[in-house]
Amino acid sequence: MQKFYSNGKLLLSGEYVVLDGANSLAIPTKYGQSLTVEPIDEPIISWKSLDEKGFEWFNGTFKFSDSEILKPMQDDDTTIRLLQILKAAKQLNPNFLNSNSGYNITTTLDFPRNWGLGTSSTLINNVAQWAKVNAFKLLDLTFGGSGYDIACAQNNNPISYQILNNTVFINLQEFNPEFKEHLYFVHLNKKQNSREGIAHYRAQDKENVKTVISEINTITSKMINCDSLDEFESLINQHEFLIAKITKQTPVKGLLFNDFNGSIKSLGAWGGDFVLATSKAHSINYFINKGYKTIIPYTEMIL
Repeated sequence: MQKFYSNGKLLLSGEYVVLDGANSLAIPTKYGQSLTVEPIDEPIISWKSLDEKGFEWFNGTFKFSDSEILKPMQDDDTTIRLLQILKAAKQLNPNFLNSNSGYNITTTLDFPRNWGLGTSSTLINNVAQWAKVNAFKLLDLTFGGSGYDIACAQNNNPISYQILNNTVFINLQEFNPEFKEHLYFVHLNKKQNSREGIAHYRAQDKENVKTVISEINTITSKMINCDSLDEFESLINQHEFLIAKITKQTPVKGLLFNDFNGSIKSLGAWGGDFVLATSKAHSINYFINKGYKTIIPYTEMIL
């Protein structure tokens, strides 16, 4: 039996612009996903996926013959996506699944699927480990994206992540703010739909995007080395303003938490999942009273 594990992810700076070369701050989470591989004699892959409570949310079977993965009987979205991932892994490593025996596969999440911490990226990285292929290449052939989430899956430290001339630069960072007890992650419990924001961003003048990227790079660098909460709040406020301007979206504080005594920053693509809240007053009750039940202190979320 083999077991693989990958960390979840959060992007603290550089959302949207990470795709165009911005230097971004990304942090792996204590929550992640495991994948267990148990050999069996039959030439099938029997796959089940468990959530954080042990509930089976997916079950499917894939047959293979003459080293070819055959289309399963089911045609739901999860099955189709899994088939795509397995075929892409085999494309990258023809020796993968190249036998007459099969496998029982079990994936287990540490976090609720709607948290947005990387259900897909942790799966991609786990399958890549199993198939002995490059996880970034597997991501390119399947979900696509910047790849920062794969970098988080593979690292146990905060990282800066940047794509320049199609080359990825990943650097471990000593991001461990002295004021971390004043940082919280609040789950908005709202499904993301970032297409509109991405469309507005893509419509931007390229020179304008270059200017914004330069400013985001400066903010990221200052965030990493920041030693006071006041400065950190100023930086994330500047970041929110810049991203709002190029995506033509309202910052989440103005939208949902206008009377909050602190700063709030969207994470990843705007519109759902977690936000980062800063507060000297430990205002957990503020969010509870607003109907937000999932509030995780920084130290409980971050590796």
